[in-house]
Amino acid sequence: MFCQKLSQPAMSQFKPFPRLKLDCVITLKDAEARTIGNLQNHWKLLHEIECRSLGKSVLVETKEEQRVLSENKERSVEFQGWLFGMLGMLIFSLTLPMTRLAVESLSPYFVASGRAMLAALVGLPILLITSQPRPTRLQWKGLWLAGLGVIFGFPVLMTVAMQLVPASHGGVVLGILPLTTAITSTILLRERPSVGFWICGVFGSAAVIIFSLREGGGSFQSGDWLLFGAVISASYGYVKGAEMSAQLGGWQTICWTLLSWSPILLPATLWLSQDLPEEVAWSSWIGFLYVALFSQFLGFFAWYKGLAMGGVARVSQTQLLMPFFVLFFSWLLLGEAIGWETFLFAGFVVATVAIGKRMAIRRQPSED
Repeated sequence: MFCQKLSQPAMSQFKPFPRLKLDCVITLKDAEARTIGNLQNHWKLLHEIECRSLGKSVLVETKEEQRVLSENKERSVEFQGWLFGMLGMLIFSLTLPMTRLAVESLSPYFVASGRAMLAALVGLPILLITSQPRPTRLQWKGLWLAGLGVIFGFPVLMTVAMQLVPASHGGVVLGILPLTTAITSTILLRERPSVGFWICGVFGSAAVIIFSLREGGGSFQSGDWLLFGAVISASYGYVKGAEMSAQLGGWQTICWTLLSWSPILLPATLWLSQDLPEEVAWSSWIGFLYVALFSQFLGFFAWYKGLAMGGVARVSQTQLLMPFFVLFFSWLLLGEAIGWETFLFAGFVVATVAIGKRMAIRRQPSED
């Protein structure tokens, strides 16, 4: 802090100096920064001076500079998280069409347990090769709870529902995921979305619900209730998974979560495999492999990383686009029809995502 004590004649010996490797950083109060700014011909927020008596280059930062740099860094991290969330959402968008293909020849319960067991068998050697530290007892509990939503609840309910309703219909019902995930994050985490964020979420979710009712003839089907349960399960699993990702990392979280459920998955899969039909269509095996390796495994690499970086409430808004990607893949892979009304609803939902992404979301500090 020697520069703060120098006299004005001494300060006059300082001169502007090009950006160099810095030897030290001095943070000044606003008043002190303004004084030096005047001596340096009102330079902008950042400037460098050479202290000839010590032969060192000194970077002078104001508190305003630190605030701006901190905000820019936070926005950059949030944007990267949003991109990872978009990638995960695209992978998940194929889950319903591929599940629909899988259950054409395979039992829905075998698909639900087998996909997770196969993903666990892939994740285990990755954990061993990379020598990941084992979770603590408390972390194991959090991982198991996350799996309760994304390994048990969502896969089972969603897979059974795919025998009752078209994949395109299920995709639209899943459009309420962003709202339920945001609600869950406000309960379990310290995220407090702004009023504008909630308005966007409600309007976007209302749009997909209206679309679902319209497609269902004005009422919910039995498969809808299974899908609603799947949505609640997924929301809980997403939030708990995001919490664990902040501690363990994105891909480590899904690998450890799968491993925590393997004592249940292994005997269940072996028992259910006894009832497999002698002939299974190749399209069903392709659908099964996709939901196991991508939906249950690789998709969570990007998704959990995105939630941890960008925040659960904000990144979960990308799921509002999922119904329309599901519709597209359902048309492409299953031949399900898509009307012009779909594109009208899609445009509205995309608008809510774009606006909601800009709304403020405050994270309350921990009480620790």
